[in-house]
Amino acid sequence: MIKNINIFNLSQKRILITGATGGIGQGLVSLLSDLDAILCITGRRKNVLDNLKLKYKNIHIIEHDLNDIDSTNSLVDKAQEVLGSQIDGVICNAGVTSDNIGIKMNDEEWNKVIKTNLTSNFVINRAAIKAMLKSKIHGSIVNISSVIAHTGNIGQTNYAASKAGLEGMSRSLAHEVASRNIRINCIAPGFIISPMTDSINPDRVKLITDKIPMKRLGTPEDVSAAVAFLLSDAAKYITGTTIHINGGLYM
Repeated sequence: MIKNINIFNLSQKRILITGATGGIGQGLVSLLSDLDAILCITGRRKNVLDNLKLKYKNIHIIEHDLNDIDSTNSLVDKAQEVLGSQIDGVICNAGVTSDNIGIKMNDEEWNKVIKTNLTSNFVINRAAIKAMLKSKIHGSIVNISSVIAHTGNIGQTNYAASKAGLEGMSRSLAHEVASRNIRINCIAPGFIISPMTDSINPDRVKLITDKIPMKRLGTPEDVSAAVAFLLSDAAKYITGTTIHINGGLYM
């Protein structure tokens, strides 16, 4: 019997968010702050981080570039220092693209995307799991993937590989720590309104939306609501899965 579960009860949950300065990232900060979570947010744009700290409550900031693996190794420790004694949740949202047709893609373009989108996120997941095990908490990790992991996309061989790898990594780690009440899941957004989509030619946007059964782009709020659910106790029996948020583009 379900008794008054508040699926958005994140009060005093200590959560680390990477990639907080992008469109989805800012949507996450807005909702989770409203839900009374205590946040440590990271990103490369210090001015955006500072603005988010001023705009929302319970915000701690760390300027960070995921491409720096040495610094990424210590990111969870730094987050724990500013958040307090433990981390209850982690959202790996940061990612990059470096598009090129496969036969023209050079090693630098490949390695940059794999390093940032996959290797760095593994490093953060590993450190977060260790911290959660040490604290003996029921933790939740949400890794942000992409519909491209499932459909592929012209010019994005590296990006598709990194996101597909992220999902496989998440399922494997979820197997390893499920018995310790640490859950690891993925969100795979489709085309979401962001500064990136704002720069797309309107004709191209129409071609995209014509392919989406719901006939619109998604919003950061569409993504952040699902993330909040996965972080909450209402999702305590969900692990090793991917939630698709794409308006029916991929079924």
